[in-house]
Amino acid sequence: MFLRRYAHWFAHPNLWHLNRHSVAGGVAAGMIGGLIPGPLQVITASLLSLGFRVNLPVAVFATFYTNPLTIGPLYWVAVKLGGFITGLGGGTHVPLMPDWSGLSLLEWSQAMWQWMLSLGTPLLIGLPTLAALLAITGFFAVHGIWRIHIWLALRKRAGRRHRR
Repeated sequence: MFLRRYAHWFAHPNLWHLNRHSVAGGVAAGMIGGLIPGPLQVITASLLSLGFRVNLPVAVFATFYTNPLTIGPLYWVAVKLGGFITGLGGGTHVPLMPDWSGLSLLEWSQAMWQWMLSLGTPLLIGLPTLAALLAITGFFAVHGIWRIHIWLALRKRAGRRHRR
């Protein structure tokens, strides 16, 4: 089988185990992959998780923060962020997303690509910047939530021990 030669890549324990570092890295990979248009989101998150040896299912699941309802606002934020960084922020005109209902996947992909090209430099700068900011935020949020969970569990255990 074609994938058999790549099986050793999937053997690393961090790809499947739930630990603080692997889950936080998986969320970061998913945040980056989620801003890539179309069906490449899961592929990108998977490749990032393989490359950085972080939790693969978490990375794939984390890409689902983008969907047809959220992708427009996220790209708008990316364009505004890119406009701010490049100095084009005040005059940046964000073209409205066209009506894509009833389009085939190929037609949708072409329409999305044309819309993205119309956004230009602010999107080119803003999208990777937003992806990095979301990845960093997700990474540290998981670490913080994990630490709080452990702290609460230890407090609860100490309370039970104290009552005995």
